[in-house]
Amino acid sequence: MSEYFTLHIDDSGRLPLLAFFVAFIVTFVLTRVNVRLIRADVRWWFRNVKAGDLHIHHVVFGVVLMLVGGVMGFAIPDAYRGFVVSAAAVFGVGSALVLDEFALILHLSDVYWTEKGRASVDAVFVAIAVTGLLLLGVRPVGFAGWEPGPGSGLDGPVLVGIYAGYLVVNLILAVLTLLKGKIWTGLAGLFLPVLLVIGAIRVARPGSPWARWRYAPGSRKHRSAVWHEERFRRPLIRAKIWVQEFIAGRHDLIRPEFRHRHTPFDRGRHHRRTEPPSRKPTRHN
Repeated sequence: MSEYFTLHIDDSGRLPLLAFFVAFIVTFVLTRVNVRLIRADVRWWFRNVKAGDLHIHHVVFGVVLMLVGGVMGFAIPDAYRGFVVSAAAVFGVGSALVLDEFALILHLSDVYWTEKGRASVDAVFVAIAVTGLLLLGVRPVGFAGWEPGPGSGLDGPVLVGIYAGYLVVNLILAVLTLLKGKIWTGLAGLFLPVLLVIGAIRVARPGSPWARWRYAPGSRKHRSAVWHEERFRRPLIRAKIWVQEFIAGRHDLIRPEFRHRHTPFDRGRHHRRTEPPSRKPTRHN
């Protein structure tokens, strides 16, 4: 294990990336534990950070830490490896805090515990997957580099032309895959180009831009897209949501600050329900 760490992490210059990766995961887990305890209204736990009536979201602290870590990474010379690693860890902490509220930034409203809030968990999962692949040494398309071997017969301009064509084709396939609504396939295809070919050829997801443009309602391709969605993707999506909710909590429950709060309409309706019904005077003959 120590040899692997020395050879593949330390000697390859990936130690700052490892520090970022570990700090990112640990911060995300601790943040979700914290917000779930706050949501559960546990008496002995912390409360939301507020300045008067203003709720300060943890994305604010994340932005500050990302700025501090980024500036440290640029300002500290490479010779001071310990400080560079520390800067990467600080940047990882800030990134986790920011991406944990990615949905809030995307929608510009507090959707943390709603269905839209799942976008934050998706963003965190994407960041963990991409960083993990980079940490393992898998390079995205376009960064592996081609070098002509002896006797290959390829000179510089020919090699550059082939490489540029290869990148353009992969870019087109990636765009097609994303337009067909296959986000994870498109992201993974940046590291495994064969997935881009599969994603571009296969039927699009219903509701994706490609399906809206190319599949008429009731057509054979539209029926095929719906069938694939129900047969294959729905179970995967349910499994993904189960994992997300196991880690991050359910996104369809009432937030604790609204449990005992009623709007004026609700209060009025509540009073109307609790008031005894008025009895009309009865006339006795």
